[in-house]
This record gives sequence, structure tokens and C-alpha cells, in this order.
Amino acid sequence: MSGTSAALQPPADAAKPVRHPDAPAPGELLGAHYGQCFGCGEEQAHGLHLQARAGQGVSITAEFTVQAAHQGAPGLAHGGVLATALDEALGSLNWLLRVIAVTGRLETDFVRPVPVGTTLHLEAEVTAVAGRKIYSSATGRIGGPDGPVAVRADALFVEVKVDHFVDHGREEEIRAAMNDPDQVRRVRAFEVNP
Repeated sequence: MSGTSAALQPPADAAKPVRHPDAPAPGELLGAHYGQCFGCGEEQAHGLHLQARAGQGVSITAEFTVQAAHQGAPGLAHGGVLATALDEALGSLNWLLRVIAVTGRLETDFVRPVPVGTTLHLEAEVTAVAGRKIYSSATGRIGGPDGPVAVRADALFVEVKVDHFVDHGREEEIRAAMNDPDQVRRVRAFEVNP
């Protein structure tokens, strides 16, 4: 990505990312991290319903289809929705590291319009880790995984403790997520947040 700010450049001593041994296998569907998440949640009527799959190393592939509710200009996806899709894909990477992290910075390039009805094919990967900082990048293509680039982003995620969500989230949602009998859903509900 050209013009990436200095804040998104990993320091010289940054480490290569290491996939957690318990991370989902390549090709495995990651599923929603939280049912009410606008990016991936199945309980959001107008959400993106982004489907992410584990890739090789610390990477994922994902896709979502632009619906009429996602329009900005007539017949075209809203730029904020496209940025959300990139953020969601980038955030999904943290499940492969098995860390809880929040979006610290997201820089997006909009290369070409994305029409309603288009399936956006996303690829994201962690490029470096430096302490609590996780550096990653993503691209979104139209017409297939090898189609022309429509959007791309670089991001910085910051590892946090679950207290971040408890201290800042609405009590009733926090309580409901913490009381979920499904242990994986309970853990993943607090996986990522801006």
C-alpha cells in the first residue's frame, strides 16, 4: 500500500507472526466471533455476514456480498462498509494468534467502485508482531480471488485484556456473552473491537 503512515510500519525488531498451535486449520471456517457483530454476526439483519476461513500461516480469506442496505451512492457500496469489511477480515486474524486485540489504526485505499450484488473477495495476513502491536494488511477483490483490487488496507491492532470490553461495553451484552454456555463463543465474543 503506497503512502502508509509511519504508525503502520513495524519497527526493525518486530517479530515474524507465529500461528497459535490451537488455531483453526487452513481452510476451516472461522465463524462469527459474536452474533451481534455488524461485520460477521449472523444476528445482524443488515450486517455484512462476512465469512472468513483460516489460510496458511497467519492469514485468512473471506468474502461478503454487497447488499442494497450497504449502498452509499446509488448502486455502489458505501466506503465505510468496505472499510468495515477490511477491518473485520483483519480482526479475524487475531483468532489465529489466539490473542484479544482491538483496532488501533486502519488506513484504507479505495481503488475502484464496488457495485451492489458484487461479492468482495478478501485476503488478510499478519505481517509482524512487536510486543502488544500486531501489524497486518488486507486486499479486497471483485470478480473472484484473482480479480482486480477494489480496496486495500494496512492496520495496527493492539492486544488487550478482556477487561477492555467489560469496562467499556454495555453491561447487559457483556453479561449475556459471559454467560454463553458455548465456551468458544464466549471467548470469541471478546476477540476484537475498535
